[in-house]
Amino acid sequence: MKKKLKVLVLFDGTSPTSLDQDFSKEMKTKDWKTEADVMAALGALGHTAEHLAIFDDVDLLRQKLETFAPDVLFNLVEQFRNNPGSDQNIVSFFEMQGRPFTGCGSTGLTLCKHKGISKKILHYHGIHVPHFVVVPRGQRIGRPKQLKFPILIKPVKEEASYGISQASFVETDDDFRERVGFIHEKYNSDAIAEEYIEGRELYVSLMGNVKLTVFPIRELVFREVPPNEPKIATYKAKWDEEYRKRWGLENQFIEGLDPSLVADIEQTCKRIYRLLTIDGYARIDLRLTPDNKLFFIEANPNPILADDEDFALSAGKAGFPYPQLIDRIARQGIKTLRD
Repeated sequence: MKKKLKVLVLFDGTSPTSLDQDFSKEMKTKDWKTEADVMAALGALGHTAEHLAIFDDVDLLRQKLETFAPDVLFNLVEQFRNNPGSDQNIVSFFEMQGRPFTGCGSTGLTLCKHKGISKKILHYHGIHVPHFVVVPRGQRIGRPKQLKFPILIKPVKEEASYGISQASFVETDDDFRERVGFIHEKYNSDAIAEEYIEGRELYVSLMGNVKLTVFPIRELVFREVPPNEPKIATYKAKWDEEYRKRWGLENQFIEGLDPSLVADIEQTCKRIYRLLTIDGYARIDLRLTPDNKLFFIEANPNPILADDEDFALSAGKAGFPYPQLIDRIARQGIKTLRD
C-alpha cells in the first residue's frame, strides 16, 4: 500500500489572495476545470490536498509551507501578477527552497517558452524545424530573402496559441510587415516568423524523467477547412467551440500511421524532451508532411491537465485512468532529483 501524501496544489491567482482563501466556488466554473479536476483526483486517491493561489506574493507560499508541510507541491502556476513570462521564476523559487514539485524544472520551462531558442537547439541536433527568423522589437521589419511564403507569425514566447489567428498566416511582404508590427505592439513581444508547413498537426504527450513514457498520438483534424486554406491551430481553433464546429475541427487519436513511423515519431519526441531538458511531463506539437517528414513546432512543458484535454486523454488510452495519472505525476515530483 503506497503512503498517502500531503499535497499542496498551487494555482494562478487573478487578483491578490489570502492564505486560506477558499476557491471552491471558482472551481465550479469552466475556467477552473483543471484545478477542480486535479483536486478531485487527489481527494479520490485519499491524499490530503490543500490549495493556494499565487498572484503577487510568494511569501504566502513560504507561510503555507510552514503550516501545512506538504510532501510535494503540485504546480499549476503559469504566471505571476498576470504575467505568463514568470512561470519559470516561480519554479526557480521551489528549486532554491529545495522543495519537491511536479512538472518541469526552470531550465526546461525557459528553453521551451522561447520558440526561437528551442528551435535553434533542436536544429543544431538535426531535428527538422521550419525555417524561421526572430524579429526583435525596435528592429527594422523586413523579411529575409531565404524565408519563403507562406509564413506564420507569432509572439516568440506566448502559449496556448495566444496571438495566433488567421491573420498570422501571411503571403506578401506588406502583410509580413504589418503582422510583425502588430505582434510587437499588441503583445509587446518579439515576433517569430516561420515558414508554414503543410501537413497534419500532431500532439504527442510524454511523461517521465529518466525513463520516458510516450502516450498515444493525438491529431487536430480540420474536416471542413477548404483544401487551399491554411490549416493552423489558431487560438480560436483550440478554444472556441462554435468556431471548432463551423470548421469541423476535432482532436482525436491519430489513425492510419505505419507502426514504424509511429516508432520514429516517439523516438524523435523523446530526443526533443531530453534536448530541451524537460522533466515531469509535456506535450510536443509537430507537423507531419504528406511525404512523412516530421517538423517540430513547439514543446509545452506544462500542458493543460484537465481530464478532457489531450494529455489526460492520451494517458487514459495508454492505461493511466485520470486519478492514477495525477497520482503518478505527484509521486514522480517527489522522486525527481534536481541539481
